[in-house]
Amino acid sequence: MGIFDIFKDKSKDTSDAVEEEVNEKTGGKFADQVDAVQEKAEGAVAIDDDKPDE
Repeated sequence: MGIFDIFKDKSKDTSDAVEEEVNEKTGGKFADQVDAVQEKAEGAVAIDDDKPDE
């Protein structure tokens, strides 16, 4: 596992934690919007669960 893989793992963990916290604080009212923003942010730093690691 290279340094970039470690960064991607930590970034994904942070992204998931933020999503969970926001959804908890808002009662899930904005879950769809939060998910859309999370996907865009993860795409910007090349974190994508749907794509297999190469």
